[in-house]
Amino acid sequence: MNWESVWAIARKDVSVALRTRAVVLPLVIVPLILMVGIPVLVGLISGMAARMDVASVNLDELTRPLPPGFGAEYAGLSDPQVGYIYFVVYLFAPMYLILPLMASAVVAADSFAGEKERKTLESLAYTPTTDRELLFAKILGAWIPGAMVGFGGFIVYSIVANVMTYYVAERIVLPNALWLLLAFWVGPAAAAFGLGVTVIASSRVNTFQEAYQIGSLVVLPLVLLVIGQAAGAFILSIWLVVLLGLALWVLDVVVFALAAASFRRTTLMARL
Repeated sequence: MNWESVWAIARKDVSVALRTRAVVLPLVIVPLILMVGIPVLVGLISGMAARMDVASVNLDELTRPLPPGFGAEYAGLSDPQVGYIYFVVYLFAPMYLILPLMASAVVAADSFAGEKERKTLESLAYTPTTDRELLFAKILGAWIPGAMVGFGGFIVYSIVANVMTYYVAERIVLPNALWLLLAFWVGPAAAAFGLGVTVIASSRVNTFQEAYQIGSLVVLPLVLLVIGQAAGAFILSIWLVVLLGLALWVLDVVVFALAAASFRRTTLMARL
């Protein structure tokens, strides 16, 4: 592996992506909405409900799948206070995974499709790298921003969540083992899966928008995860998060193997 060439292409991809408005806007707006806007809005509502002593409807049913220790740990708090802690720590957890997946997919959509739109794909194809090195460079150039956005989102969310839970219930709840696993084990795997699918799509379509639309479909399983947990079908425990991360890393290996087996720069040149 020619690491010097790989890193050079990856650095160039990151630099170009951060100068592209279609890439930067989702990387800024979506994290602000998910990691700041939603927890603050729900926290303000929960705080007002707690101060007015408003009882939550069916809170026992909502938190039924939680570990037995959850109720004992937060005994003495009102229903709105317990409900907000449940939302911040458990219910919102699957939504966090949308962040690294989306971020890597946006950058990956710009990998080959963006090169075609900027008329720079031909010069890229003649770089002194093998097909596998070129593909790996493109994957690395999208994974790094996706993983960094995920880590940054985790830090911002932890700060916002702690501020709001202290406002609502005078408690500090993050980071805990569940969220550390989400941020450093599952998040990077989700970013890799999203970019793997999107890079494959990007190498086969002609525009950034087409690649992004195809790549965004990988968010659907996470939406089902959010719905399933909200419906009380399961709860994200530590062991479930470990297994989820393991499953994603296995899928990453499969996706990258398929991409490496099918990627040929001659095919890309034929599509110019």
